[in-house]
Formats: sequence, C-alpha cells, structure tokens
Amino acid sequence: MREIVLDTETTGLDPEAGHRVVEIGCIELVNHLQTGRRWRVYLNPERDMPEEAFRVHGLSTEFLADKPRFAAVAEEFLGFIEDSPLVIHNAEFDLRFLDAELKRLGRPGLDRGRAIDTVQLARRKFPGAQASLDALCRRFGVDNSGRTLHGALLDCQLLAEVYLELVGGRQPELAVAAMAAATVTVTEGPRLAPREARPPRPHAPSEAELAAHAAMLAGIKDAIWNS
Repeated sequence: MREIVLDTETTGLDPEAGHRVVEIGCIELVNHLQTGRRWRVYLNPERDMPEEAFRVHGLSTEFLADKPRFAAVAEEFLGFIEDSPLVIHNAEFDLRFLDAELKRLGRPGLDRGRAIDTVQLARRKFPGAQASLDALCRRFGVDNSGRTLHGALLDCQLLAEVYLELVGGRQPELAVAAMAAATVTVTEGPRLAPREARPPRPHAPSEAELAAHAAMLAGIKDAIWNS
C-alpha cells in the first residue's frame, strides 16, 4: 500500500487573498513505512514574503527569488504523488493552497477523498488532547528537537513517524514477532518420556456375572433376550 506524506509552506494563511506555496515536501510510504524516496522543492511565489510567515519557516524573498515557479514543477510533483493517498496534518489547509496553484494552470484540484488528515486521526484517538504536530511528537516520543523552524520536508519526516504511531504501525510488528516466537516455542515444546505399555484388561463376564444375568432374564415375562 503506497501513501505519500505531504506538507507545504506558504506566504500566508489564505490562497484566496493571494498567498502562495513556497515549499512542498513529500515522503513515500509503503505499508506505512518509509521507503527512502522523497521529493522536495522550494518555489518562487512571485510576491513578497510577509514578516509573520518568514518567522514561521525562515524562507525569505531573496532566498526564493531564483527558485522555480510552480508551473515548472507541477508535472514532476503530480508524477511523484500519482494517485496515492495523501497523509497530511490539517489536510484542508495544504490542499486549498495546492488546488489554487493547480487552478492557475487550468488543472483540476486534488481529490479530497484521497486525503488522510492526521489531525482528525489524533482527535478521534485522543479526544480533547492537543493535536498539533509538536504535541503528537511529545506524546509518542518522536524527536523534534531540530524543528526550530517549520520546513516541509522536516515536517513530513516527523509526520511519517507520528502517523505510524497513530495507525498502530509498531504494535502489529511486535505482535507478529511475538506470534512467531510463540509458534517456535510450541513447535519445539518439551519432549515427553515414552509411556510404559500396559497389558490389555480382560473384559469377558465371569461365571457369577453370567448366572446373575440369567436369573434377571428369568424374572422378565416374554423377555426379548430369550428369543
């Protein structure tokens, strides 16, 4: 089962207000485990970088000035994600921005049905608890000490580990290992000492038993056993 963990960084919070994507990160999972394949690109947003957004991810207008525009990498991006489910933290945010970029190119948006929102997974699993990526890293013991700024690929790496915990990925592995160990134990169980053979017991009736049986039948009128 192939899935893509995906994250974006942007110039702001609302694509309808003219904000753009400045970084996309993707990590490939197969059966919930990382394969080592990943895809990341920085993008020229064709606009300035607001100070509040710069404080979040540290991507400046100057740094992004020579980076490709989304139109130049759209086919490569779509080719990497293919039609795989997309694992995203707060999926609607990232999908709205990606849809806006695709719309500018006359392309259809991404199907919402393929999104796996880890915020929703966390809220169902831990009702009332914080569901931010940092909070989930703390809950599951995922090391996020290097996350001084947001970064799409770094956040994908952390989210891939959090997602594995949310879906119980490590527990099934342990269960399979335990079952394998138990099977070996049963198969190679203790050897029993051979039992001593006993002679068969006689089961024929004695003379006294035969006489008692005949006396009982004599007291029964028209006994069928006498036929």
